[in-house]
Amino acid sequence: MPTDSPAPADTPRTPPAPAAQVPAPSPERDAHRDPSPGPTLRDPDAPAAPGPASGPGLPAPDAPRGYGAVFAVAEFRAVFAAHLLSLLGVVVSELALTVLVYDLTGSPLLSALTFALGLLPYIVGGTLFAGVADRYPARRVLVVCDLLCAACVAVMLVPATPVAGLLALRCLVAAIAPVFTGTRMAALTDILGEGDLYVLGRSLLRIVSQSAMLIGFGAGGVLLTVLSPRGAITVTVVTFLCSAALLRFGTRDRPARAATGDSGGTLLRESLSGARLVLGDRRIRALMLLFWLPAMFVVAPEALAAPYADEIGASPAALGLLLCAMAVGHIGAELFVGSALSPRNRSRIVLPVAAVGLLPLLVYVVRPGLPLALAALALAGAGAAYVIGLDQWFVDAVPQELRGRAMTLLTAGLMTVQGLGMALAGLAAEFFPVHQVVAGSGIIGTACALLLVVEVRRTDPGRTADTEGRDGADRHVTSR
Repeated sequence: MPTDSPAPADTPRTPPAPAAQVPAPSPERDAHRDPSPGPTLRDPDAPAAPGPASGPGLPAPDAPRGYGAVFAVAEFRAVFAAHLLSLLGVVVSELALTVLVYDLTGSPLLSALTFALGLLPYIVGGTLFAGVADRYPARRVLVVCDLLCAACVAVMLVPATPVAGLLALRCLVAAIAPVFTGTRMAALTDILGEGDLYVLGRSLLRIVSQSAMLIGFGAGGVLLTVLSPRGAITVTVVTFLCSAALLRFGTRDRPARAATGDSGGTLLRESLSGARLVLGDRRIRALMLLFWLPAMFVVAPEALAAPYADEIGASPAALGLLLCAMAVGHIGAELFVGSALSPRNRSRIVLPVAAVGLLPLLVYVVRPGLPLALAALALAGAGAAYVIGLDQWFVDAVPQELRGRAMTLLTAGLMTVQGLGMALAGLAAEFFPVHQVVAGSGIIGTACALLLVVEVRRTDPGRTADTEGRDGADRHVTSR
């Protein structure tokens, strides 16, 4: 998943960051803004509006920098704690629900389907309900999403709920998830501004997500040794309710981004029109694909970890290491890039790292043993650190009134392509050796990444600005 000065000509440009982050517009200023007939994509050459050097929710100029500056924002601390609680609850419930479905049916297929249903509905919720993120105030959306998820999980606890009902409720929670995540991503720009604090805040939430996968499954396993599956699922209800309380009382109430009172459009129409506007813009589409496609191919070794461990004769403990290695590499690289590199350097590494991030998977051509495979997976995980700079480019490219829908669609697409990547890797492994499938994912993924790097450079607003600036200057002289 920032700049402090303009990037080189061959790197997508982002506006220079001031000494302290520019806060988001106040609710009062938003309330008096003239509503437009509909969202329009922002001119990349238009200068950023000036703002005060400090403001509510932002640290003072002499406050700590880096991740410490992000935690200095009280609202972010509430969002961070809510994210940590709800994420751990979700991970525990996924494991417990899988065990519960298997206990009730004895079917490995239905048990596996329980996991798959956590990914598949993302594209539905992210496409059809994305308009919620901009149509209603962010805090209200986040709290309602948490309460709806808590209600769904509470129904799972009822012994009379059939297996089909459990799976349907799992789908509903998964459909709500992209709306919640997209709204929260957009709300971070209100809480932290649109500069470096936002980028580091997003980085922290990603680190928590990666860590929760490692800690949550372990905690879930421990809980299932002392509680029944339904007892473990109860923990998720509590975490959702705690998350809702933290967001309700720990964040400010801000107005909705999009003015919908005069448009008369339905939620579905707004969601679909937002998707058309976002995907119809060449720059935003290229950046979104740069989030999606590398993630689609990098999941192959994780999806095939069990058969690969069997292929090389590794132990069950080695399988656990294969599943953890990529997350460990990602967390380490993200912490380093976020804390050691300046915003300008984070921007500079986006395209080079995105272009080569999947190359470590080519090691699988030689069917490596456990040590070399772990090193390759850790390096592939570290390659995801380019997303920190990409976050800044994306938020700069998307206009404010479309931001919630754009980020909801980004989240939905990311989860969907990862599920698709896992399925395609499994399908390919039916016909080719596992190590060849993983290496092939690295080759095809690198080719796709290189094409996207070229496209992102072509849509660089800096290059457009240079050309149009000269032409515009000539036109201005002539007109006078």
